[in-house]
Amino acid sequence: MSDRGAGDSWDGGPVAALRRIAFLLERGREDTYKVKAFRGAAAALLPMPEEQVEAAVEAGTLTDLPGVGASSARVIEEAVRGRVPERLARLEEEYGGPVTAGGQDLRAALRGDLHSHSDWSDGGSPIEEMAFTAIELGHEYLVLTDHSPRLKVARGLSAERLTRQLGVVDAVNEHLGGAGFTLLKGIEVDILDDGGLDQTDELLARLDVRVASVHSKLKMDADAMTRRMVGAIRNPRMNVLGHCTGRLVTGNRGTRPGSQFDARTVFEACAEHDVAVEINSRPERRDPPTKLLELARDTGCLFSIDSDAHAPGQLDFLGYGCERAEQAGIDPDRIVNTWPKDRLLAWANR
Repeated sequence: MSDRGAGDSWDGGPVAALRRIAFLLERGREDTYKVKAFRGAAAALLPMPEEQVEAAVEAGTLTDLPGVGASSARVIEEAVRGRVPERLARLEEEYGGPVTAGGQDLRAALRGDLHSHSDWSDGGSPIEEMAFTAIELGHEYLVLTDHSPRLKVARGLSAERLTRQLGVVDAVNEHLGGAGFTLLKGIEVDILDDGGLDQTDELLARLDVRVASVHSKLKMDADAMTRRMVGAIRNPRMNVLGHCTGRLVTGNRGTRPGSQFDARTVFEACAEHDVAVEINSRPERRDPPTKLLELARDTGCLFSIDSDAHAPGQLDFLGYGCERAEQAGIDPDRIVNTWPKDRLLAWANR
């Protein structure tokens, strides 16, 4: 949490202030329209010379700029004048501290995040913004895992779009060269009704890490759901079983019970095939439920603590999963994203 209050000195510039406000709003799970206002203003200012922004402040014409409204103009003016914006100070006080009381040691041990989305599918921000925020959070790597073709409601990537995205990831890494960070190529691939994976094997082979999740027919008969999940787990391309029950326990999407399946059979398959069980850190998911998390622990599974971030500020949700893993007594070395990148990639592409 920042110890700077409104009016204290600020030398970060207006773009940094706007981005930080958007980050904190996302972290605090505030309404999307508020976030977009500040991210839009940051994007409008980014290509402008510093002198031009200062001139607009002096002339009182900031709101004439596309994407800059009254609230963001106030932030820009305060930042340009070298003061901590009042809105930023208030949000730092409200949302700037740790997201949980527990799990801090484990959170510090995490080197990255294996599940994140960009505006190529149903995320809210460009790939570069997700990468920049991951760097700011101290990540050594972030796996970009936009959705696969069948999930049309989430703008799942066709084989052609995924191929194009791989080139963008290469370009981002080239631009970030020497930053001590790597954006890894991935996918959140749908587990089909028959246990197949919703992308070609050729493309899956080109990826660094693959999360596979059930997104449809969540009320499938328990025996059929078990066969479906185990079929996917046996696929040698699969690395992580995402949000295994699909439940929702809170949030603006309402609540939803988890799928029914033979959890012991599924987790034994994960242990046998070296597939990690995801501890999904989204507060509305808390997936797997505690009893299943403990069963996966006792079955000998590996784990991945993931944010499932759909916006930059949500990348900091990892603390929620870390607190749950700590409470369950899971050995940090069984959590694959505590591993260095080379060890992670060797495991994911064994």
